[in-house]
Amino acid sequence: MGTFDKAYNGLAESKGLVELAREMEDPAAEQEVVAALEGYEQQVVALEFARMLSGENDRSHAYVTVNAGAGGTESMDWAAMLLRMYTRFCETKGWEVEVSDFVAGEEAGVKNVTFSVKGDYAYGYLKAENGVHRLVRISPFDANARRQTSFASVFVYPELDDDIKIDIPEKDVRVDVFRASGAGGQKVNKTSSAVRLTHTPSGITVSVQNERSQFANRDVAWKILRSRLYDAEVKRRDAERDAVEANKKDIAFGSQIRSYVLAPYQMVKDHRTGVESGNPGKVLDGELEDFITAQLMGVRNPNRATPD
Repeated sequence: MGTFDKAYNGLAESKGLVELAREMEDPAAEQEVVAALEGYEQQVVALEFARMLSGENDRSHAYVTVNAGAGGTESMDWAAMLLRMYTRFCETKGWEVEVSDFVAGEEAGVKNVTFSVKGDYAYGYLKAENGVHRLVRISPFDANARRQTSFASVFVYPELDDDIKIDIPEKDVRVDVFRASGAGGQKVNKTSSAVRLTHTPSGITVSVQNERSQFANRDVAWKILRSRLYDAEVKRRDAERDAVEANKKDIAFGSQIRSYVLAPYQMVKDHRTGVESGNPGKVLDGELEDFITAQLMGVRNPNRATPD
């Protein structure tokens, strides 16, 4: 009998013993069985969650890209807030975060940013964040303090092991080099060390500028390109297999997976699972565990709210 079956059977048996202890009016026995029941429940939940992280690349490190959407400076500021949120979440997991490409907004925030996350099951967890994220708040950039809605998209890709071969003919990739620049237009160096790869057949573009040399930037850029092409191929195959699902939607603005409302009330709601929190400050500070767990386990509970 497997570990899951043992825990599940123990859970079922404990439930029966609780009812028996209550019928016998034996509080001491009931308390002992309830404690065992809670232990089995925790085991079952942990095993179910582990099963959700059993995908081919779930144990891999990850690359995450955040793109500001419609809304100008508002959305660029929102993208920067998401970058901070994911950085804080990764810190709680003990994962290492390193920004590989950063394009700053003209006035504030970030147009787009790509960062790597190194840690066990980083991709398995973060893949739940793929999609469009919506922010509603009183604009800090509006002198009339009007309410604004902003969007940003999040894409997560697994970092591939070196033994996974993705054949990319060099003729299919255009390589451009340029001078790297930091936030606000500050020059990182005076040489053309930044690298941009454009995969012509797919149109996928990868830019890396934060390494110390053009060689290092080129190496990271190729790794990211391989990961993105692998992810695109997996999604293509999945789409073919799931073509019969008429309600399947692409990630696009207007089909947000989660809303973060700061005004006129405060709430974060995941539209896929119904999980809510009345404390968006904590969520934006990296408390994403409940949202990610519910999505990975396929939980649907519209009445559930995470603790403030």
